[in-house]
Amino acid sequence: MNKKLIALAVAGACVAPTAMAQSANPVTLYGRIYATLESIEVSGGTSPISNRTRVADQSSYLGVRGTEDLGGGLKAFFQLETGFPVDNSTSSFASRNSAVGLQGGWGSILMGRWDTPMKTTQTAVDPWGDLTNGDITASGLDQGNFSRRETNSVQYWSPNWSGFSVRLLYTANENKTATTNPNTIGASLAYSKGPIYVAYAYEKHKDVAANVSEEGNALAASFVFGAFKVAGQYGEYERDGQPKDKSYMVAGTWNIGKHAIIGTWANAEAGSADCDHWTVGYNYNASKRTTLIAQWAQIENSAGMNCNFGSNSVSAGTGGELKGASIGVKHVF
Repeated sequence: MNKKLIALAVAGACVAPTAMAQSANPVTLYGRIYATLESIEVSGGTSPISNRTRVADQSSYLGVRGTEDLGGGLKAFFQLETGFPVDNSTSSFASRNSAVGLQGGWGSILMGRWDTPMKTTQTAVDPWGDLTNGDITASGLDQGNFSRRETNSVQYWSPNWSGFSVRLLYTANENKTATTNPNTIGASLAYSKGPIYVAYAYEKHKDVAANVSEEGNALAASFVFGAFKVAGQYGEYERDGQPKDKSYMVAGTWNIGKHAIIGTWANAEAGSADCDHWTVGYNYNASKRTTLIAQWAQIENSAGMNCNFGSNSVSAGTGGELKGASIGVKHVF
């Protein structure tokens, strides 16, 4: 009997530290399931599409993240996030924001695949959450070309200094050749305190093709007063040998209890071509985790322009008018 008690005590002593460590540094499972039922059509332009329905996934994902206290104010952290479209079975592991890094009083540094500072700060003012047919990238951020999740990247995130924060990005030039040195650099400066948010971002894509590079500068801002939130975003994007792309978006959200009425208007122009993008919608926040949505989006392209639905684009060619009506459910956990 005494031998059995001693064995149990030894086993308990071995298991207890592991349990305590897991409790002190938990690993969190989280995710989002978001889908919309849509009616879309494209009239005119080079590739018209007759009216049709579709079930569209809005970047559903499953993630796991965790931290470990290393002592002396230093922590290690990781995140693995995988997209899984709810409307079909195509996915790949850790295809979304996934990285490992260190964090201290000086800020955070991480390596892996992550949204760029440009994408993070500029899409922050999009009331559609950078999703649905109303997505800011339908016309903004060079039609999404400057809304990237870069692989093989290193980022530095500063701590919050009285509302100010800085992010820096560099992607490794793993595909360097004798004639090209492709890489991306980026930076952002943001101020967020109380009802005010303002952010500037810069990004350069070097050698996206032989002797061709591109760069962008963008500003975003929002202000909350009572039940209303107004927001705006403006950017200029240049690519060697092509006309400068300019775009802007203005947005308004009226929150009434669990209800939200949202409207956005955006415009983009490249040389003599341009597009206009209108979206209106209604959100019902049934709970902190579940939202029901209804939305109408319309995009008008002039000849030669190719603005498209930012999320779940269609093969519309150029110069067409796109229309989309959507209803959907978003659940986060």
